[in-house]
Amino acid sequence: MRALPPGARAYILCAVLVAAACVTPALTDSGTPRATAAVLAVLYLGCELVRLCPLLGSRVPEGIGSFFPVVLAAVFLLPPAAAALVALPGAFAGTVVQRPAGVRRVWHAAQQAIAAWVAGRAYGWLGGPAALGGGSATESGPPAALADFPYVLLPAAVAAVAFSLVLTALDGGILAVAERRPAATAWRGLATRSLVPHCVHGLAGLMMAVMWRSPYGLPAALLVLLPMYISCWLFAQYHRERGAHRATIRALVHAVDIKDRYTRGHSERVGQASAMIARELGMTEDRLETVRIAGILHDVGKLGVPTRLLRKDGPLTPQERRIIELHPEYGHEMVRGIGFLGEARSAILHHHERVDGSGYPYGLTGEQIPVLARVVAVADAFDAMTSTRSYSRARPVPVALAELERCAGAHFDPAMVRALVDAIGRTGWHPVVTSDADLQVIPARPAPAPAGDGAGPGDGPAPERPAVPVGRTRQGAARDAGAAGADG
Repeated sequence: MRALPPGARAYILCAVLVAAACVTPALTDSGTPRATAAVLAVLYLGCELVRLCPLLGSRVPEGIGSFFPVVLAAVFLLPPAAAALVALPGAFAGTVVQRPAGVRRVWHAAQQAIAAWVAGRAYGWLGGPAALGGGSATESGPPAALADFPYVLLPAAVAAVAFSLVLTALDGGILAVAERRPAATAWRGLATRSLVPHCVHGLAGLMMAVMWRSPYGLPAALLVLLPMYISCWLFAQYHRERGAHRATIRALVHAVDIKDRYTRGHSERVGQASAMIARELGMTEDRLETVRIAGILHDVGKLGVPTRLLRKDGPLTPQERRIIELHPEYGHEMVRGIGFLGEARSAILHHHERVDGSGYPYGLTGEQIPVLARVVAVADAFDAMTSTRSYSRARPVPVALAELERCAGAHFDPAMVRALVDAIGRTGWHPVVTSDADLQVIPARPAPAPAGDGAGPGDGPAPERPAVPVGRTRQGAARDAGAAGADG
């Protein structure tokens, strides 16, 4: 895990200080309904600590944010500072998968406290406490007044939207400073993905608050947790299905790696580079995951190519090259029935097409080539040039990028090439799979290299292997399906 950039540390520190300012009044004001706040804080903490659903026999997936209704109920029942305080224990105790775990826990706690405080302010500004039935919760029990329906839905909805927007704004900010994403793409898609779920959580939180203020009190409010419990089971089902999808992908990639041992690890790195390009282009998270899967599975059709051709030393005959060129079609047929792959299937079929029509299998040109296929084509060529094979040494990353730029507009979509260059320039190239002996790894902002360094004027990047410098043997060309694309 690389250290957080100084900007990210400063951003997190500012968020912590703002969160501290938000919760301080709840600790110093004697009028804070501490008993109600304590019950809600313990309830939220317990919900976040739950990792098993004994009633349904299902494991709760990590990081799904299923218990925000408790925080939003605190927004509706308590003053803003007390609602912010309620969010702290559960947010800090939530499961963190990536490192540094401690920093992430502090960040989540500060983020949720700020969001709860802002939501509470918006709720109070619209008269939400009075509409709910008599102001903030007190120690003396629920007020007699009934909730003012349907008006109470308005401040509750505004509070839920405010809660969602603050979380989204803070998430985008940390992505921009920690991962150095462009401002134009750091927030893209975050609000649209989170707004509806948070509004649903707000509705559940309002139900909980209304029940709390009813003559039945806390026991009735706890009944609202039952649908939340069921939602955990549904999320667990969804995550198990996703796990099965990932296992299917791993099995296919492993089979390809066994058959074509010379490019082991290539598929995962192409998936990683494809995701970098997609993120730089501002694609949504769902589409980014699709293009990553497409990159990982782009060579699955090699399972249909005779092993003797993949491992052949020496040049291919024209007939053997035609057989190699069938691997995209083989791959497309293999994954045709796997519904969750969606758009990735067309990328698997067309990742060897070239912008000028010189590719295969159908010789498509320009915009005829699916967008995801154009992304994978660039990622594929980049990894081939920066990985050592039995017949060719790896090129330095800057030289490989310069070669891609030279071929942009002819073989590759210039927008995809520029996205990869920009992404590597900002974050560096840190492959997640490093099975090749001399795999290139570079830090952020590499020094530029002359376009001609290490690449002769006649060398174009092959789709899946580096063009061979003058004086090198072309033994083992059959190991890559790209041998039919650029060297013919």
